[in-house]
Amino acid sequence: MDRLVSDLLLLAKVESSERMRPIKILDLKDLIQKSAQAVDPIIRAFDTKLDLEFSDSISEIVGDHDQIRQVFINLLENAAKYGGTQGRIKVKLMEPRYEPELRTDVVCISISDDGPGIHKLHIPRLTERFYRVDDHRSREVGGTGLGLAIVKHIVNRHRGLLSIESKLGVGTNCNILLPIR
Repeated sequence: MDRLVSDLLLLAKVESSERMRPIKILDLKDLIQKSAQAVDPIIRAFDTKLDLEFSDSISEIVGDHDQIRQVFINLLENAAKYGGTQGRIKVKLMEPRYEPELRTDVVCISISDDGPGIHKLHIPRLTERFYRVDDHRSREVGGTGLGLAIVKHIVNRHRGLLSIESKLGVGTNCNILLPIR
C-alpha cells in the first residue's frame, strides 16, 4: 500500500510539472551507473547479470536529475523482475543523432532484457495506469502498475520519446530518446 501511494504521489507530481521544461545539465553515464547501483539488490535477488555499454561521445542532457533517475530505476527494476531469473539486462547509451520526429539531436538509452517477452497485443497499453500484463506475477514481485506510466510522463516532460519493443521468447527492449539541449 505504501508503494502504491508513493507511486501515485510521484505520478501526480510529474504530471503537474509536465509543462515546465527542466534546465539543469545531467551526466547520463553517471546517472545510469548510480541508478544501477540503487537497483543492484533487486538485480541480485533475481540472479540477473547487468551489462552497461556507453558510447565515448557526449552524455550530457538538460533534465531533471531525480526524474531521469526514476526512469532508469523503473526500467531496470522491470527488466530484473519481469525478465526472468538468471537473465541478462543490457543498458546502452548510444551516440547522439538527429531525430526527425523530435526535430533535434537526441541521445538514445536502450534497456533490454532476454526474458520471456510480452505479447504484441499488450505493448500499446503498457504505459497506462494500473495496466498489467500478468496481474499474478506483478503482485508477486511487487508491481503497482504505475511504473511505466511514470516513465512515460517523465519522458514527455523532457520532450523525449519512449518506445517499447518485445518478442515472445526473446525479450523486451525499451528505448528512451532524450533531446541533448
